[in-house]
Amino acid sequence: GINAEYMGIKDMDAVLLSLDWATYLILGAAVTSIGFGLYNVMILSAIDIKDAKLEKSIEANILEIQGKIAGGAKEFLKMEYLYLLVFVLIMTGIIIVAVEERIGSFWTSAAFLLGAATSITSGYIGMIIAVNTNYKTTFTCNESLGKGFVVAFRGGAVLGFVLVGLGLLNLILMMIVYYYFFLPANPTTHDYLRMLEAIAGYGLGGSTVALFGRVGGGIYTKAADVGSDLVGKFEQDLKEDSIENPGTIADNVGDNVGDIAGMGADLFGSFAESTCAALVISATSAQLVNMGGALYFPLLISAAGILVSLLTTFFATYFQTITEPKDVQWVIKCQLFISTGLMTPVIFAICLISLPYEFTVGNEPDVKVVKYYYCFLCAACGLWSGLLIGYFTEYYTSYEHGPVLDLATQCESGPAMNLISGLALGFISTLIPAFCIAITIYIAYSLAGMYGIALGALGMLSTMCIGLTIDGYGPISDNAGGIATMSNIDEKVRETTDVLDAAGNTTAAIGKGFAIGSAALVSLALFGAFVTRSKLSVVDLLSPLELCGLFVGAMLPYAFSALTMKSVGVAANQMVQEIRRQIHDRNKDPRKKLDSDACVSISTKAALTEMIAPGCLVLLTPLVIGFLFGPKAVAGLLAGALISGVQMAISASNSGGAWDNAKKYIEQQNVQADETERHLPGYDKTVVTERKKKAISKKNAAVIGDTVGDPLKDTSGPSLNILVKIMAILSLVFGGFFERTQVLTSLISRQPIYLITSIHIFTFKKKKKKKK
Repeated sequence: GINAEYMGIKDMDAVLLSLDWATYLILGAAVTSIGFGLYNVMILSAIDIKDAKLEKSIEANILEIQGKIAGGAKEFLKMEYLYLLVFVLIMTGIIIVAVEERIGSFWTSAAFLLGAATSITSGYIGMIIAVNTNYKTTFTCNESLGKGFVVAFRGGAVLGFVLVGLGLLNLILMMIVYYYFFLPANPTTHDYLRMLEAIAGYGLGGSTVALFGRVGGGIYTKAADVGSDLVGKFEQDLKEDSIENPGTIADNVGDNVGDIAGMGADLFGSFAESTCAALVISATSAQLVNMGGALYFPLLISAAGILVSLLTTFFATYFQTITEPKDVQWVIKCQLFISTGLMTPVIFAICLISLPYEFTVGNEPDVKVVKYYYCFLCAACGLWSGLLIGYFTEYYTSYEHGPVLDLATQCESGPAMNLISGLALGFISTLIPAFCIAITIYIAYSLAGMYGIALGALGMLSTMCIGLTIDGYGPISDNAGGIATMSNIDEKVRETTDVLDAAGNTTAAIGKGFAIGSAALVSLALFGAFVTRSKLSVVDLLSPLELCGLFVGAMLPYAFSALTMKSVGVAANQMVQEIRRQIHDRNKDPRKKLDSDACVSISTKAALTEMIAPGCLVLLTPLVIGFLFGPKAVAGLLAGALISGVQMAISASNSGGAWDNAKKYIEQQNVQADETERHLPGYDKTVVTERKKKAISKKNAAVIGDTVGDPLKDTSGPSLNILVKIMAILSLVFGGFFERTQVLTSLISRQPIYLITSIHIFTFKKKKKKKK
């Protein structure tokens, strides 16, 4: 597979991976990834609740609660995908009419449908595994902390490896089909460009599902969470996940549809979009198109990332042992460090065997002469800046560090000080990620133009299997804690699941940091691909169209956040009213059962209806602007949305994460203080001490901060990174359509003689009337 006639450094053109062998390696990695996911499914399926030897009543409680959570999640996704099916079909029709080169051609629309189907399948698989792993994590935590961790981690691994493997497999199979049936007998570089622009529909399909999955899932989970917390904790002083709170089941369902299915679809969209962007830009290079497997270099990075990630998981499941709480956080962090460290030399090896020593990429006047090791530096910058962004995200959101501890102290002065400090924390936390992204962009663009930026995004996402594994682990552990509380199992089990959940909260924040950082690079790479397709030689932000587009684009993240947050508020208010009604009725008649299904139904209906407006805003804006004003206005729109959206996403996610962990820290401190007080002589639990009054006041301030932060960190924040990506991929796919239409721009740009003549004629007629 490797031509090695001459291994001299200067004759690197002779050291190339052939196209066939590159295809075999990518297919092999994709199948291995799916196989590893299924291997974990088999291990998890073999775990039986009867082996835990629990009391029959507790065992029945666990299975009943798990059944309700699974049923609620399946019902929501079923309804959401029905809504999505209608939208996807409408969007397919628009693509057929506006994008396809000729009537009867379905290349772009077929890619779009495949991307949407892959995203839906990946999200659903992840959700199914999560709801069948959460309760197993609960009863294995009854045995030991280490066993519970491994079960939750394997559940996350199924999501990570199946999603990436399925995405890569479908993409390479589609490229093989398009290679044989789309291209003519003797294809030119332009033919490859046309083919890869059609394949970009795959990224648009994945992102469309991700948008509605993230927004709908975010509204669902936060409506349930906010409603449950406000009534349960703030008004009724119930503990976390209390069975006495009818909104608890809906809250646990939300963890699966928002953090599992939503996050899975989001990162699948990033993977598909960054790969499509790199492929489209690489088609501007005759060397990459014609030299063996060089064209498949972006896919080879993802394939190698699968194998590196697979090896990295063995450290968590076989080599490292967990005996005490602090080990959990360390083992998860090691996953990020090890995968990043191993991936760095592997990227260099891929560059060495699959790229020519030197090649040109880009269109006039921005043509770059690129050496193979430039590509390594671009991808490595993305990889390591992703790790740095993740680290600083953890610094600002974990209660092991100063910012969150300071936030917890501010709660002593009431909710106002907590909210002010939390907002300030979110704003300042944008500093380091912004510099990391900016430095990566500067280095990547200087070395390889927009192709380098696309490689930086792929480098950041190269260990996505690990990122998704950790992201999946968090909600599984959270659900395990909820099931432990509601099933009345030994309190020590809840303490054990809380250890897993605390690590999961921090890693979830790291995952959001990765997602936002990669979204910035992906969007910029797609922006470059859009400029390439639209044949814009330069984007002048001081020109009227681009400048107006810039202002409108910068406004969109604010309007989008307003719609999503208002949606959470509307849905949460309905949830509050329902929970209050049920608790009131229960207090009047203790024999009355709480109806958790009613709360699930409220979240489902609210999420499905409220997700439409934000989704339409994101999708219709670039289409309307492009149709009326053309690619120049869209270029400004994308730049404004990218710069504004990334900063807002980082700030919102980190403020929300910090408020959440400040609340958890205060609750832990209160539990420890209560335990200490209980052992004092003369203790009377009916007496509310001065310390307890202050503790309750502090906790209430923290709960209010957490409630405000919930829609920021789990609805608006994560959805903003999809906003900047989907607008860019949509513009890329419709770039040719924008160039052909631009209705108002065409009218405005016509010779002013027509306008002058019309004015003269109108004035002449007016004078004639006056004379008469």
